[in-house]
Amino acid sequence: MATPTWDQLIQPVLQLASKEPITRHSAQAHVFRVVPMTDEEKDERLKSGMLRVGNRVGWAMSHLTKAGLIEKVAKATYKATQAGMEFLKKHEGHPVNYHDLKAVDGYEEAWQSASKANQSAKQSKPTPSGETSDSTPEESIDQAVEEMESSLRAELLEQLITVDPYRFERIVLDLLFSMGYGGSREEAAQVTKKSNDEGIDGIINEDRLGLDVIYVQAKRWQNTVGRKEIQSFVGALAGQQANKGVFITTSDFATTATDYAAAVTQKIILIDGERLTDLMIEHDVGVSTARTIAIKRVDSDYFEES
Repeated sequence: MATPTWDQLIQPVLQLASKEPITRHSAQAHVFRVVPMTDEEKDERLKSGMLRVGNRVGWAMSHLTKAGLIEKVAKATYKATQAGMEFLKKHEGHPVNYHDLKAVDGYEEAWQSASKANQSAKQSKPTPSGETSDSTPEESIDQAVEEMESSLRAELLEQLITVDPYRFERIVLDLLFSMGYGGSREEAAQVTKKSNDEGIDGIINEDRLGLDVIYVQAKRWQNTVGRKEIQSFVGALAGQQANKGVFITTSDFATTATDYAAAVTQKIILIDGERLTDLMIEHDVGVSTARTIAIKRVDSDYFEES
């Protein structure tokens, strides 16, 4: 079972609109009742926080409006038109999809008219929104962002693998500071000397007052970190009479390593290369914002003010 695409919601939304006036909220509730979905699929959200199904219901209603199959009868309220009734009757007994809407007279022209103001004269003929039936524009944006972030993670990891080991230790401690550990930047990180570190690469205060400290091991590795390395780190913590440690690597951890870290009495956090790059992106360490795009939507509350 998979979350229904926006064009798979055309039929149930139009069926409801043929019986009673609908809003996006009531159409969404109807879809939840009549379309088979798991609880996880019903609760799935876009990065914006909007329910994925709700977003797709909204786009189904937008396409139905452009096709002239539903029309606005009151504020945020729609009902099926005569053409919508005939469309339902014509397609009774089999699923409706995007290509069925394309066959409706005036549908593509309506999208072209709506897009014309935003198109450059040099651009090719605009295509109706949602040409691919498995995603909405918001979902396409999310997918593009995910692809760019995936590329960014790979570039970050490549940089981390090639930096000097001592510089890598500083990067790790900069990240922990950016995450809120330590007081000032000067006080936050105490990098141990390049030699004789006894298995500890850095020390950082857990809080601004320095009531507790966290010991850090930073391994700029390409090979998988095994149990032996974690065991040595735990031994180094014991030598410092420490209870908390973070082991960070550019590679990953063997199952034996994660199992061992979970079993010891000390609190050991393991951060692999993938998680490390995620945290660096989240806390703006080693990255900068190249471009900001504001996505705007209609403020319904503004229009409801008297």
